[in-house]
Amino acid sequence: MKFEHKSVLLFECIEGLNINNNGTYVDCTLGGAGHSFEICQKLSETGQLIGIDQDINAIEKSKNTLANVKNRLILVNDNFSNVKNILSSLDIHNVDGFLLDLGVSSHQLDEPSRGFSYMHDAPLDMRMNRDSTITAFDIVNEYSESKLNEIIHGYGEERWAKRIANFIVEERKSNKINTTFELVSVIKKAIPKTARVGGPHPAKRTFQAIRIEVNNELGILENTIYEMEKLLSKGGRLCVITFHSLEDRIIKNAFKNLENPCKCPVGLPICVCGKKKTVNILTKKPILPSENELLENHRARSAKLRIVEKI
Repeated sequence: MKFEHKSVLLFECIEGLNINNNGTYVDCTLGGAGHSFEICQKLSETGQLIGIDQDINAIEKSKNTLANVKNRLILVNDNFSNVKNILSSLDIHNVDGFLLDLGVSSHQLDEPSRGFSYMHDAPLDMRMNRDSTITAFDIVNEYSESKLNEIIHGYGEERWAKRIANFIVEERKSNKINTTFELVSVIKKAIPKTARVGGPHPAKRTFQAIRIEVNNELGILENTIYEMEKLLSKGGRLCVITFHSLEDRIIKNAFKNLENPCKCPVGLPICVCGKKKTVNILTKKPILPSENELLENHRARSAKLRIVEKI
């Protein structure tokens, strides 16, 4: 299978990690291994990289991409939310850097059978982990109208969420919605024609919302950030690339809580809660792709990189 993925903010991530050539680094979202390959180029033979991905296709492809690296390499087919247990099983208790790229891999969007893209006709699937039990078909055909409205509005920030949910429920009364194009057709019917002119593809936000729900993308994010911070060595860095406002808000707030965890009421002369800062935020504003990168890779246009350093 052809597997292609352009690593977003590649140079900025490598710079942001401030790599120690004898260190241990974790690429939590291996994807096409573009970031991992560049990390490995900075590592000596005593350095090590752990690459994690819940998509077995990414693991298999990365075995070839990283076949000739000189440092110690460990690839793990799992979700990054299990990073604490993964590292514990490898007898690794501290690392020098984590990288999280929260975007969908290009191959997942471009491989029709995966059902991620509204541009290809395919069965409704959207599972990053093929062993997961819930699919986009299940959500579209089994969720209640109120639940559909909730996720399309909440995860997709779609202003027409209520109408889309209603149209989905009405459609499935007579026919199951089996494919991506069938869902796109329903969405187009739900959104007034005047609202579809000049904006993004009308199905973009709904597909995003369903994908997030299928893979529980936001539910695992905040707690995992806090676990990663605990696993960082002093001076270690955590780099996170987000692609939409909901992810970015979670990361931004988590980083703020780590840098300023004090919960004392405003006005107290001294802190009495005992919570101490554990990181410094290195990106007061997120790092954005350069104009050249945007010209070469349009999928980078919404990417934001935030970085913290353990103190």
